[in-house]
Amino acid sequence: MTRPGGTWQNWSRSVKIRPARVERPRTPEGVQRAVQAAIAHGLQIKAVGAGHSFTGIAAAPGVLLELDDMQGLVSVDTDRARVTLLAGTRLHRIPRLLAPYGLAMENLGDIDRQSISGAISSGTHGTGARFGGLATQVVGATVIAGDGEFLRVSDIENAELLPAVALGLGALGILVDVTLQCVPTFVMHAVDEPVPLDDVLATLEERVSASDHFEFYWFPHTDVALTKRQTRLPESTPRKPLPRVGKWIDEALLSNGVYRMVCAAGQVLPAITPPFSRLAVKLTGDRDYIERSHRVLTQSRNVRFREMEYALPAEKVIPVFQAIRELIAVRGWKIEFPIEVRFAAADDRWLSTAYGRESGYIAVHRYWRADPTAYFEAVERICLEHGGRPHWGKLHTLDAALLRERYPRFDDFLALRDRLDPDRRFANRYLDRVLGE
Repeated sequence: MTRPGGTWQNWSRSVKIRPARVERPRTPEGVQRAVQAAIAHGLQIKAVGAGHSFTGIAAAPGVLLELDDMQGLVSVDTDRARVTLLAGTRLHRIPRLLAPYGLAMENLGDIDRQSISGAISSGTHGTGARFGGLATQVVGATVIAGDGEFLRVSDIENAELLPAVALGLGALGILVDVTLQCVPTFVMHAVDEPVPLDDVLATLEERVSASDHFEFYWFPHTDVALTKRQTRLPESTPRKPLPRVGKWIDEALLSNGVYRMVCAAGQVLPAITPPFSRLAVKLTGDRDYIERSHRVLTQSRNVRFREMEYALPAEKVIPVFQAIRELIAVRGWKIEFPIEVRFAAADDRWLSTAYGRESGYIAVHRYWRADPTAYFEAVERICLEHGGRPHWGKLHTLDAALLRERYPRFDDFLALRDRLDPDRRFANRYLDRVLGE
């Protein structure tokens, strides 16, 4: 976040900026005053959440708004299972806020450090072929637009704007609250197990359809996939959580502590990466437990990394994955992070990576001190050849001209941006690239 001397940097250390001014409003009215002041002084203004986007989507060259003091519940509609949250509310705090009302978020991504507004605005998603990304849970929002006034959007008020505002990249205004459609609290039966990679690829469609949630990880230089499948169960189902000691060894010690040291050492001696990857798949990924939904869907990620992720038509996942697998072998790269494969339902959010099509996601990572350029650009070329759309919050090289070809409602979004922010008060260098100036 904002460091001494006024420098802001994101979690992955891929973006750093020194804003002209930093403000920390505590109320929606405080955000409005900040926006109106920025307008009066001819400054651009952006809100940042937890800084978990790898791109510069939240970088604020003018006025930076930190919304850490805008967290918590605004209102609860128990009859319709809807809750309104202040925009800065962190995802990991939401389960506790919802628990007294017997509610939960329908789905989550695998990291829960983000703010709710940042997560929906950048297209955060989880996995599960019958479930959409976080933005599909949004049924209302309040935004302060380029005229400095409040604009309420919901399924009954300015409803035609909801598919754009729910995933707006921060380009349409500053979100001050978000209304979510929730579901009754539930638990999940989770089975994590290593399976021969070729077996997973040969039966991928069946595995995806057989589980509420399915994903797999593949460490390059191995022939094993670490699969994760989860079944949703009623909240009354007896829980069978992981033993504390075993969970600590698996997640804190192996997946984060030892892994961080190996990633760092691999930058000096790349040859250690393949044998460690083979050891890692033997020591992790074999678990069977029943736990509350948010404890199953999310993971602790303490090893800093950089990431690129592309959404693909679901039927293109296997050929793209195989092409990436072959690419790594041919180039002889020693890749220390696994490739992650997930799935999501089609949706109607204009700039959603799953807009109008059942989607599979392939994410590639590198340790934050490694140069990801050659690897990411080569993977990107493969994804683009198969109709890929880049995750807005993760690294990619596309500009507005290329993105327009991939989103049927792209020009509709730009027209709405012209209406809500004609003077580009909410623009920055990243948005200039992906949306045009």
